[in-house]
Amino acid sequence: MRFSVLASGSSGNAVYVETDEHAFLVDAGLSGRKMEELLVSIDRSMKKLSGILVTHEHSDHIKGLGVLARKYNVPIYANAKTWMAMEHLIGKISIDQKYHFDMESVKTFGSLDIQSFAVSHDAADPMFYVFHENGRKLVLITDTGYVSDRMKGYIKGGDSYVFESNHDVGMLQMCRYPWSIKRRILSDVGHVSNEDAAVAMSEVVEQKPTRIYLSHLSKDNNMKDLARMSVTQTLESCGIVTGEFINLYDTDANKSTQLVTV
Repeated sequence: MRFSVLASGSSGNAVYVETDEHAFLVDAGLSGRKMEELLVSIDRSMKKLSGILVTHEHSDHIKGLGVLARKYNVPIYANAKTWMAMEHLIGKISIDQKYHFDMESVKTFGSLDIQSFAVSHDAADPMFYVFHENGRKLVLITDTGYVSDRMKGYIKGGDSYVFESNHDVGMLQMCRYPWSIKRRILSDVGHVSNEDAAVAMSEVVEQKPTRIYLSHLSKDNNMKDLARMSVTQTLESCGIVTGEFINLYDTDANKSTQLVTV
């Protein structure tokens, strides 16, 4: 199993996951053209996709979805409430491309099992995914106001994580956002901070080689160096030293990460 974080941030999100038999996008939050360019940058093509898995209907996760679905006739997977919330946003999609992926269920594609789980975000029915193949586990978890014990049960023991580290609380409190926006981000249906993300990580990572990609960083209220420093310090305060088994990696809003094996 291999993956690349094609883009991650306030302006758009997408992750590519493949096995020898199948290839998937999780979300398509940039324009169709930009999504094509990002796949080309890792030497992959939209024409080879087995499907696009949707997490929720916010524009930074579905901006290019309709265009790509129509151009490449690719199957789209989402739960029923997400389909209802996004249908008027993505344009007409052929009925034979619409697939339901129920919350907290598993779909199998050859050697790959994809498991969905609920997160806490202000969308219709947001969910993220865990990919299992040959005893290896890739976890995607962003767009959640907190990480519950139930979520931790799904994501514990991953070999690689794409983990939200959205904001620095101090920067958010001092920024020019209206208080209503700040309150939403800080709420249980908003986004997790650097420190809260790290505390959750400390409760799910195991003492084995693990890659953690810090993702969905706010362009206004976070910085890569700050996120890495905050997560590192918080993990260390929880007794986990990075750089030995646990390694942190950056993501970018406009550039894909290297395609790596889980």
